[in-house]
Amino acid sequence: MSSDIVKDKKGAFVEFLRVFSLGSNMSLSGPALGSGARTARRAFEFGRTYVVRPKGKHQATIVWLHGLGDNGLSWSQLLETLPLPNIKWICPTAPSQPITLFGGFPSTAWCDVSDLSEDANEDLEGLDASAAHVVSLLSTEPPHIKLGVGGFSMGAATSLYSATCFVEGKYGNHDPYPTNLSAVVGLSGWLPCSKVLSNRLEGVEGAASRAASLPILLCHGKADDVVRFKLGEKSSQKLSSSGFQDVTFKMYNGLGHYTIPEEMDELCAWLTSKLGLEG
Repeated sequence: MSSDIVKDKKGAFVEFLRVFSLGSNMSLSGPALGSGARTARRAFEFGRTYVVRPKGKHQATIVWLHGLGDNGLSWSQLLETLPLPNIKWICPTAPSQPITLFGGFPSTAWCDVSDLSEDANEDLEGLDASAAHVVSLLSTEPPHIKLGVGGFSMGAATSLYSATCFVEGKYGNHDPYPTNLSAVVGLSGWLPCSKVLSNRLEGVEGAASRAASLPILLCHGKADDVVRFKLGEKSSQKLSSSGFQDVTFKMYNGLGHYTIPEEMDELCAWLTSKLGLEG
């Protein structure tokens, strides 16, 4: 796999964020996400879904979520090259919606985002809609197939949000979460709603055992100038302190906001081990 190809695939997004001065003191106005500022439910129109079918015995299905401004096609092409013949990959495309971080400029996104920090307002409605879309994509898989969700950047954040919904047994809107997850992966992402995670899980029947047994892989580059390494590291620490006992955090010196073959190799080894894949 060419690292230049992988880097270039994310380059446009990185440059776009730089134009909008990510991490500066820039102030953008917009509705308070997750607050009462929105009274009407938003309509979410998800884009095309791309499927990479297993080349060997089908043992697991993973929904893979792209980053902000991307689409399912680009990641399906990359995932098809991985030596994981027993995995079926489902790569949906996020809805196009106005992004507060971009001053309302529309982009494909799993939720709105105002800032990439622990203190950012959370778009719970968007996160719930995307997590529910993941569930719908997994709902027709055979009962013996292990199910997972993963993603890059905002796709990683949405995957981790799905993990917390699975452990809590419900979405943020309190609707029941009906799917059993066997693995969660987040590359160059962050944990939404991290500050309230412990409170959400406290006293929930079965949450402790689900959190303890759910394998999670997080990977982050130390030179990431879009989603800062410290945010990814804190996300890993928050999961561990909230009862997630099988969290693996991998860091990569010199890696920016893209992926590299070394990271993909570790992803393959981790999935093979945690899902018990043949070959």
